[in-house]
Amino acid sequence: MRSSFRILFFTFTIALYSCGGTKRSTTEAVNNIKFEINLLDRSNDTYKVTVIPPTLTKVNSIYQFASTAPGTYQVMDIGRYVKAFKALDKDGNELKTTQISTNQFQLTSPENISKIEYEISETWDTPVVENKIYLMCGTSIENDHTLINGQAVFGYFKEKQDSPITIKLDYPETWTVGTPLTKNTAGLYYAEDYDKVVDSPFLLGNLTKASMNIQGTNVDIYTYSKTGLVTSSDVLESMKNMLLSASGFLNGLPVKNYTFLFHFEDSTNGAWEHSYSSEYIYREDKWENLEQQVVEVAAHEFFHVVTPLNIHSEIVEQFNFITPVPSRHLWLYEGTTEWASHMMLFRSGLKSTEDYFKMLSRKIMIDSNYFDKKVSLEELSLTSYTKKGSKQYGNIYMRGALVAGLLDIKLLELSDGKRGYIDVINDLAKEYGPNKPFDDATFFKTFAQKTYPEIKSFIDKYIVNATPLPIKEYYNKIGVDYNPINKTFSLNASPSAEQLKLRTKWMAPIIL
Repeated sequence: MRSSFRILFFTFTIALYSCGGTKRSTTEAVNNIKFEINLLDRSNDTYKVTVIPPTLTKVNSIYQFASTAPGTYQVMDIGRYVKAFKALDKDGNELKTTQISTNQFQLTSPENISKIEYEISETWDTPVVENKIYLMCGTSIENDHTLINGQAVFGYFKEKQDSPITIKLDYPETWTVGTPLTKNTAGLYYAEDYDKVVDSPFLLGNLTKASMNIQGTNVDIYTYSKTGLVTSSDVLESMKNMLLSASGFLNGLPVKNYTFLFHFEDSTNGAWEHSYSSEYIYREDKWENLEQQVVEVAAHEFFHVVTPLNIHSEIVEQFNFITPVPSRHLWLYEGTTEWASHMMLFRSGLKSTEDYFKMLSRKIMIDSNYFDKKVSLEELSLTSYTKKGSKQYGNIYMRGALVAGLLDIKLLELSDGKRGYIDVINDLAKEYGPNKPFDDATFFKTFAQKTYPEIKSFIDKYIVNATPLPIKEYYNKIGVDYNPINKTFSLNASPSAEQLKLRTKWMAPIIL
């Protein structure tokens, strides 16, 4: 979530291991950047970090901390949290460094650097004047656990964002580690580049763990619960049917491994999605009091394995950690995902028709009462990093989801009930996949070409522009009555043959 709303996080990822392990190990030894984090010393609420680089040259003369992170749509300026930054040569002599901006350190003699040492404060308990980092996007270091989001601890050398990285964590032997990263033959966590590190959070400490296989996908759940009220087994038992529903909705899950990281302590701040994992920050309570909310949020975050993991633009893939560059397609990444998560639960029977209609009503109410009706979904996306735009960001989960629902109905109508929005999404995921981005500037045209010409007009009206949504007109096409006065929905008891045909596809059940 972003504040009280869900957040997208995605970065480009490729398969962790490739053929020819010996060759890869040799490449690692020569080119990788080694990080060591001392979690045995947790004093001053700081992470003690050592960076051992490969041979550097003048072109690597800046050490960069992240100004933002993919999908957060907020200014982070991680350099604000850095303390005691220093570079050392092979003899232990300190080399001159200069902080030339909030997030950049100038290295005077990069070719002589043997290692860099710095401390970096956790974001949860460090006061800042502005741009407070959302809990699920930050770091917390305590006596019995720690949360690490990569962009809030690690940096990279200029021109080395694509370099492979190994991570050594020193932590109490009683702690458990939860992360989507795996270890290499040397027992170090390995990532093929900086983007993958940012995409792979760590939760360490007194955790419980539970695992299961969902039709070929290995799912691991790690849970920190302050007083032990919630266990991973509790969460897994509640998640099984949601995960099975996702598999049925998507005709099989597009990932082989997925990791859930749950943190239950003193605050609720939402969830953050990653390519092969997601993390959740909730106030600790009895699981039965948390179950429904958490499972619904998890359904949303998990659906991101489709969009943007398998459907994304070059802006998402080639992320700029120095200067935020917005994508215009949050309607796809977040709006579609929010719609799909509820539709998936509805069609599998995990959400009743009444509850599904109540969800639609709430979104219409929030869209109408709390957000600027003149701000289109495209404008919302393109201004999301600005202070003014950030105030409208939450509407991507309201109007964005409502538009996705209308698009589903429009596609059903144009295809004579044969092809809805999820069918289009599944086809696009197969065509693009993790390694093939679409063009951010032209995707609206591409989407219409891959569906129907009429869809271009739909996009222009309800995504590019802020035309009032035709809720009553569209839901009538599937025999659902909408009362705009009290914003309620109900099934028409006597639909026409055409309405019934479209409704049947719209409600097509998922067999768990």
